[in-house]
Amino acid sequence: MRILYLLFAVLFLLFQAAPGSADPIFADTAECRSQGNFCRAGACPPTFAASGSCHGGLLKCCSK
Repeated sequence: MRILYLLFAVLFLLFQAAPGSADPIFADTAECRSQGNFCRAGACPPTFAASGSCHGGLLKCCSK
């Protein structure tokens, strides 16, 4: 039974995120978020307008 606790601890350390791994992969996503906008899969909310794309063109960049 103790081996399960050890196995859980090892798996936890293996799947733990490394520092810096949360950086955006796509340049258009980084540019959208740096301007204070957000990415959305569907249409932008009524008070926002689509100002570009995110995630390589898969999402829309919504700005106020």
